[in-house]
Parts: sequence; C-alpha cells; structure tokens
Amino acid sequence: MATKKTTTKEAGEAKSKVESKLIIAPRVTEKASMQSSMNAFTFVVAKNANKGDLMIEIKKTYKVTPRAINITNLPKRNVFVRGRKGVQSGMKKAIVFLKKGDTISLS
Repeated sequence: MATKKTTTKEAGEAKSKVESKLIIAPRVTEKASMQSSMNAFTFVVAKNANKGDLMIEIKKTYKVTPRAINITNLPKRNVFVRGRKGVQSGMKKAIVFLKKGDTISLS
C-alpha cells in the first residue's frame, strides 16, 4: 500500500487551521466584565495554547496588540449535584491585557 507524502504547503495549511482554534470563546463572568473596564479581557482557550501563539491569534482576529497575556489552567473538579456525583470539566483561560485606548468588541 502506497503512503501519501505531505508537502510543506499542506503542513502549513494544517498548522493555520490549528491556530485559528486556539481561542474557543470569550469568558463572560462578573469578574471578567469588571476587568474589561481596565483593558483586561478573558478568553477560554485550547489546552495546547501558549502565550506566543495566543498573541499572534489576538493580533490576527481582533487587530490589537496585547501588552501581556496571563494563562491559567483550571483543573477538573468533583461536584455533587442533585444527589449525584459528577465531574465539572477543567479548562484553560487566558487574560489578555491591552494598551490604554485599545479595546476588543466581544459581542
């Protein structure tokens, strides 16, 4: 059986598809909305996201340059709801700090 060799163009396209999936959604909570008034925006990001890739993705998607990015990994938790045991899934979130005057429209 013959195997297909991957060209550099196909490998580059696959990488760009992965990069566009780094930011899953904005995290809209009371704390996040208070921080957004101080130019800090919170996003739920993919488990494989890092600061460098996120900086490129923010520049490309929102057309602003982040001043700093903090990443926090929230682990899964055991919960007890309505008499049943369960697991609340973990996630990775990123707080993106922007320069004064820059803003991101999350709507």
